[in-house]
Amino acid sequence: MSDFSKSTTRVDLLLVADMVEPGSRVLDVGCGDGALLEILQRDRKVDGRGIELSQLGVNGCVAKGLSVVQGDADTDLADYPDDAFDYVVLSQTLQATRRPREVLEHMLRIGRRAIVSFPNFGHWRVRSQLLMFGRMPQTQTLAYSWYDTPNIHLCTIRDFVQLADEMDASIDRAIALDGAGAKVRVNAPWWFWNLFGEQAVFLLHRSKR
Repeated sequence: MSDFSKSTTRVDLLLVADMVEPGSRVLDVGCGDGALLEILQRDRKVDGRGIELSQLGVNGCVAKGLSVVQGDADTDLADYPDDAFDYVVLSQTLQATRRPREVLEHMLRIGRRAIVSFPNFGHWRVRSQLLMFGRMPQTQTLAYSWYDTPNIHLCTIRDFVQLADEMDASIDRAIALDGAGAKVRVNAPWWFWNLFGEQAVFLLHRSKR
């Protein structure tokens, strides 16, 4: 992995950044405070753009000198032309969208590659909390209570792999992370990742253009 500053940055963002070729055109969807865009511009020298629903987030990004506009992934991605970017990134946001498949379809249309990271609802801690306590689970990556969570379409790693297959999207690279941010065994089968990965990062491209 490239020599990014790991001390204050989420591990999944570092992995996403490492998947992006230097000098690329990148759209970060749901860019939040702009942490990923900052990494990409500093260390990968990309032409980066962002879209963020929160006005507070947009203001913070603009204050940092980042090119970010306010917008909703569920409605505004349709306005972008085909192949406008080399990469379209959706980091820890897929589960908060109203129409995740449609969002992913637009990402693969807008960009040559799509990078998606998300929390894995199939992790063993999630399963054990449901089994033992009969309550909606809370973990490090799923920290909200059921009544105030922004997550409305939680999925597992196996669910995402199946969706990619249904959409004729090829998986170029995939990484699962445990609770400590370490990579789950690289060559493990999907069921193993689904059980022991707390979150995952996927690099995709559309098989048929």
